[in-house]
Amino acid sequence: MQCVVDIWPPPCGPMAHGASSAREPCHHVSLRLGIHTSIAGSLERSALKAAELGANTFQIFSSSPRQWKASVPSAPSVALFEKARKRHDLVPLVIHDNYLINLASVHEKTRDLSIQAFRGELERAIAIGADYLVAHPGNYKGQTVEQGILHFLEGVATAAQGLAHGKLMLLIENTAGAGAQLGSRFEELHVMREYGMKMTDLPIGFCLDTCHLLASGHDVSTTSGLKQTVNEAERLLGLENVPVIHANDSKTPLGSHVDRHENIGQGYIGVDGFRRILTHPGLRNKAFILETPVDQPGDDRKNLDTLKRAARGAL
Repeated sequence: MQCVVDIWPPPCGPMAHGASSAREPCHHVSLRLGIHTSIAGSLERSALKAAELGANTFQIFSSSPRQWKASVPSAPSVALFEKARKRHDLVPLVIHDNYLINLASVHEKTRDLSIQAFRGELERAIAIGADYLVAHPGNYKGQTVEQGILHFLEGVATAAQGLAHGKLMLLIENTAGAGAQLGSRFEELHVMREYGMKMTDLPIGFCLDTCHLLASGHDVSTTSGLKQTVNEAERLLGLENVPVIHANDSKTPLGSHVDRHENIGQGYIGVDGFRRILTHPGLRNKAFILETPVDQPGDDRKNLDTLKRAARGAL
């Protein structure tokens, strides 16, 4: 492992004393900072784009996020993708599932379509060699929270039945809590994992989104609020079960229940908030992945560079 000096403090070996500008071997775990990239063109291109931007982890959609049907990528394209990931040390690989999927739906037809689509997500994630598949738990409108959670878990179990999942882990993402969204409360996420592990052998963990945390009422923008949020996550989720964090600033204030991602430092969390998040001792071993807007060319690189500066404690 090499110490990635421009991302992870402190420098290693002679560099700490200004003796060399070359990378020195070290035993520090490099902070994983990444971004969501497009697979338009090819899978390989998504990995090359992440490396070009300076990321060492990344997230993709395995197919169009707004279509029900998709095909498994060819073996040659997967091989090129794996080669690019290995060459640029892009670990872990995270896949986000289709936006149309709602396993918690009260409507049987929607659930059936969602189960088929989620089965496809699992199959592609396994074929591509993904480490994590991130999924929103869904919308329970027209039923109770408990019924919605049960439908979600039954859908996951049905979709995963018979699959050799290998290293793949399902990560349930917290939500902003708009309308009848499941997963804005840690208690709901806790129940999903507790019962889900009894219904399927697919490993289950969590992905926490910073924008969603703030919008749902967890004040990660302040020192005291972050401490309380991390303590609550440790108690109800177990931080060891949260390998990935979506790093997004929020266009809307604390408790708004509105999911609107903002560029890092331009929203209600702010650069100082992200500095505390990235340097928190309980979170430093997580993979932080940006899902921020790209309104102008270069916004993706700017956001990643801002995260790197925040990780060093610089403002």
